[in-house]
Amino acid sequence: MAHALFISHGSPLEALDHSKSALAWQALASRLPRPTRILIVSAHWTASPLRLTASKAPETIHDFYGFPAPLYDIRYPAPGEPELAHDIAEHLNACEFEAQVDARRGLDHGMWAPLRHLYPEADISTVGLSINARKRPEWHYRLGQQLAGALDEETLLISSGSVTHNLADIRGSDPTIAAYVEAFQDWISSHLQTRQDDELMHYRDLAPDAQRAHPSDEHLLPLFVTLGAADASAPERFNPVVADTALAMDAYLFTRTAGTPSLQRSA
Repeated sequence: MAHALFISHGSPLEALDHSKSALAWQALASRLPRPTRILIVSAHWTASPLRLTASKAPETIHDFYGFPAPLYDIRYPAPGEPELAHDIAEHLNACEFEAQVDARRGLDHGMWAPLRHLYPEADISTVGLSINARKRPEWHYRLGQQLAGALDEETLLISSGSVTHNLADIRGSDPTIAAYVEAFQDWISSHLQTRQDDELMHYRDLAPDAQRAHPSDEHLLPLFVTLGAADASAPERFNPVVADTALAMDAYLFTRTAGTPSLQRSA
């Protein structure tokens, strides 16, 4: 069975902490079949055209500032898989999506922070994929549909973003959860469980306090990539907690249909 996963990656500090989220990611990985390769989509990489990492040894990108020094010492030395990056780019270019490979780009913290807990040995071939923040949720949903046809059952698709993401509402010293966060979190969950995909793609018009939950779209767009790649069944929800007063940390595990034999890669 092939899988697709959406993770709310939270603060870069999740890479260091033994937090509820870190423990939940570790437990989630222990339940999954070990993948041969990973394609991970990050909210922290937006590009037009789409880009895929194509280095054999992608660097660990510390794309943040003002955090404790040990965070900058972390390396996640997962091998890359340029052949997979080229195959996916070729597949997407044959569809409606322009895509390019990038041999210099490494893995940003939206990728390596959760991967460090999911697969701490960093021994699974990993390719990163950008989003395009100028495009709407529907476009990313169609992107997910096309990716599903390019990935075999040995490849785990992970999209990394956040169910809520308003950094202006983070209050590190105040444990009180912002009132709108749980309402938005519950709306997303209920619509995923009933697979109301069209309403989800119009969340800005329909969800409570959508503008405050997401002043901009980029951290929710990866969810639509996974949603488009998934089959029609309801996902399993993990880690429905809120970190730093305003970051809903939910993760969702979907099943998906593997790609056609002509696109499947040998292990």
